[in-house]
Amino acid sequence: MAAVLEEVSTLDPDKEYEIVNGIPEEKEMAGAGHGRVGAKLLARLSMFAEENDLGVVYGPDTTFKVGVNDRLPDISFVAIERIPEIGDPEGQWQLSPNLAVEVVSPTDFHEKVINKVLEYLESGVAQVWLVSPEHKTITIYYSLTAVKVLGENDVLTCQELLPGFSCRISDLFKLPKRR
Repeated sequence: MAAVLEEVSTLDPDKEYEIVNGIPEEKEMAGAGHGRVGAKLLARLSMFAEENDLGVVYGPDTTFKVGVNDRLPDISFVAIERIPEIGDPEGQWQLSPNLAVEVVSPTDFHEKVINKVLEYLESGVAQVWLVSPEHKTITIYYSLTAVKVLGENDVLTCQELLPGFSCRISDLFKLPKRR
């Protein structure tokens, strides 16, 4: 335990870390494409959730207690009925979100990403979305055996958590047109 505390005290305050099995893991900088796609999805989800009083969408700097670990999903959603009347917690959420979205980076390892998906699902997250800018897909995990892959010609919906939400997958990945 002393080694973990010593390691935490030497962490770079300008970087973000998830705590996995008691050990800090740096969240690596992902790149412009990752940020662009994540920002587009975050904006659409956030506006929809707010306009329909469904809950709150959080960005990549919000920490959640996911099982025994502290996780920072790229995008997350917490349903209104789970938000305390006093509002957001002062620090990290002591619960898992209803929806966790991870935008896959070129530096991500498959096994680490799948382990994170499993961890989210085991902690009660209703859906996990893996967004792949490289393949222009979104993989929706309802469980490890109930999985749906959406491509550029598909429409993303989430009737269970965000009834009425829809977004064309291609809109998330396209670049603005040059004039």
